[in-house]
Amino acid sequence: MRFINLSRGSLVGRLIWLAAGWSLAVLAVAGVSLSAFFHQAAQNRFDQGVAELIDNLFAGVSVDDRGRVLAPLNTDARAARALSGKYWSIDEASGGRLVELVRSRSLWDADPLPGPPGGLAVLNQSAGKTIAYNAPGPAGQPLRLAAMQARLPGRDAPVVFLAAEDRSPLERDARRFAEMTALALVLLGAGIVGAVFVQVRVGLHPLFRLSREVADLRQGRSERVEGRYPTELEPLAEELNALVAHNQEVVERQRTHVGNLAHALKTPLSVMLSEAGGAENALAETVRRQADAMRTQVDHHLRRARTAARAQGSRDRTDVSAALEELARTLERIFRERQVEIDWRAPEGLAFQGERQDFLEIAGNVLENACKWCAHEVWARAEPISPTRLRLTVEDDGPGLPPERLQEVLRRGARLDESAPGSGLGLSIVDELARAYGGAITLGASAHGGLKAEIELPRG
Repeated sequence: MRFINLSRGSLVGRLIWLAAGWSLAVLAVAGVSLSAFFHQAAQNRFDQGVAELIDNLFAGVSVDDRGRVLAPLNTDARAARALSGKYWSIDEASGGRLVELVRSRSLWDADPLPGPPGGLAVLNQSAGKTIAYNAPGPAGQPLRLAAMQARLPGRDAPVVFLAAEDRSPLERDARRFAEMTALALVLLGAGIVGAVFVQVRVGLHPLFRLSREVADLRQGRSERVEGRYPTELEPLAEELNALVAHNQEVVERQRTHVGNLAHALKTPLSVMLSEAGGAENALAETVRRQADAMRTQVDHHLRRARTAARAQGSRDRTDVSAALEELARTLERIFRERQVEIDWRAPEGLAFQGERQDFLEIAGNVLENACKWCAHEVWARAEPISPTRLRLTVEDDGPGLPPERLQEVLRRGARLDESAPGSGLGLSIVDELARAYGGAITLGASAHGGLKAEIELPRG
């Protein structure tokens, strides 16, 4: 499976981040809400139990002839054990604070139960109603308390009923529920993210397939988009095929025009050279010289036009290894008297995106130039530098060139040594062909002492 880019800059990344982010946010809110609802519901049930203890106290309390408050004999078994976690007391207001009248045995010698936040003012405002609140207990445990102010027959002053229970089990159950809910939602979130990933992958598979077909089309492995696609992508595939057909038609038309132009120009030039060939006067010499210059310029610009047309519409792939082997074998035979050896290397499967003749002309001119100037050795290396580019490097052990004259040899007709054979067109042709294919040639000093030429070309 091809690597999928999950960054927000990609379509897949955007869909996955959006769906997964929204789903995880909803799950997080749901988890927090469920935990809060559970805690609140458990606390309400807990408050009901504490409130029932106050109701039992209120129902069983009595006042004797002296006005003393008598607690009921049986309230709750836990309230009879010291520091059991369940407590009660009956208080009265005195001096702006609560004073115990009677307490449960479970309080033992601990401090009195604290009143509600707000003190007596809150109790006076909510007389007859139960007020629930939290406070620390006698053994340091967290308590849930309830308080109610009421009046008893036989007493003028109201009394306050206080009941409390250790809320540690409540907190423990709420925490356990939150942990289990979080674990379940994490697993659910992971499942949702996985489902989103698969959904996006399956849903966008036709788009990935179309991308691969377009790449095959560009690299010359196919001539048109052949696959069947969903209704949303079918018009795009048809438009791509129409665009390819149009480009092919334009390229063929350009080639036809180039051929017609070459024929139309070369014939008159040949006639002019033929007519002037037998004469030895100044006019004939001028005609021959200018006609040669015109033919050279025509060949130059026609070659560029043909190469540009091929480069624009080419789906050919040229095996670099086979081409270099052929060139090396041929040039070693040509320069056999000088015992020139060409050491070439190219990885298997490396291909030039273009016509074979163009690559032979590019590599052949550079290798031939190296063979002319080398002492005995020429090195050629072809290597991929990106998925769409390759580099051909040619070096020799000759005298090389000074840095300030490296660009001169790329000018058309430039010859730095008039005594050497040649027309001075080799490297300029390489430069023109490389540029026509969107590449470039760079000259520099070789580690072997001679000239190093690096040519970047499209990779098939």
